[in-house]
Amino acid sequence: MSPILLDRIEQLPAEPIRCFLGGRELVSRMHVEIRSTGRTFCLNCGTGTRKNYGGGYCWRCFSTLARTDSCIVRPHTCHFHLGTCREPDWGMRHCMVPHVVYLALTSHLKVGVTREDRKFERWAEQGASEAVVIARTPDRKTAGFVEHELSRHFSDRTNWARLVTGRKTEVDWEGAKEILPALLPEELRRWLVESSQTYLSHPVERYPPRARSIRLTKSPVVRGRLLGVVGQYLLFEDGAFNVRAHGGHEVELHVE
Repeated sequence: MSPILLDRIEQLPAEPIRCFLGGRELVSRMHVEIRSTGRTFCLNCGTGTRKNYGGGYCWRCFSTLARTDSCIVRPHTCHFHLGTCREPDWGMRHCMVPHVVYLALTSHLKVGVTREDRKFERWAEQGASEAVVIARTPDRKTAGFVEHELSRHFSDRTNWARLVTGRKTEVDWEGAKEILPALLPEELRRWLVESSQTYLSHPVERYPPRARSIRLTKSPVVRGRLLGVVGQYLLFEDGAFNVRAHGGHEVELHVE
């Protein structure tokens, strides 16, 4: 089989979620082998690299693409309106469009931002089991302001160790939603909305007993019986392999 470049696990709506890597569907109990060729490439331009940045990019692309700018992880710092966006056309398509702010249960309750048209993809890749839209805005920057205020009360990060071992915090959803107006300045409350929760089921037979990160830089071959997939993690008996963290790595993938 020809080598593939790792990027991210493709996830499709289903019960449980269907997961694909390199065109192959990943199913619990199958045997998976990921063998590194020792080569890495930029996911944007395809150039061979010695080191990748920002999840799979060469330095040139990392420092010039809008998708790798710091405002992607801190959307309230969007500078499109200043005329300094690295790629204005990309910004128009991806940032100057309707966005949502959401609460999601991953390892615990967290707040996040995503485009209106990719809610499922975002929640699935984060490993969320439940999520609810709490605000709708006309663009990413406005959503970022809402998220920034709420992040003073809710975390905006997932604890990967708790996620891959299946340990979740109990959540009072109604209580969390009730306090939202009090957490926002008056000018941002207008974007709050009421919506029903979405439930996601990840294809996990069982979780590994301990949180151990498996990396190709430490072991060029990852193999074992797949316990399941949650977010961008492949779960094995001896730990979890983060596919997205290995963006740009060329590997040979064998599943059976």
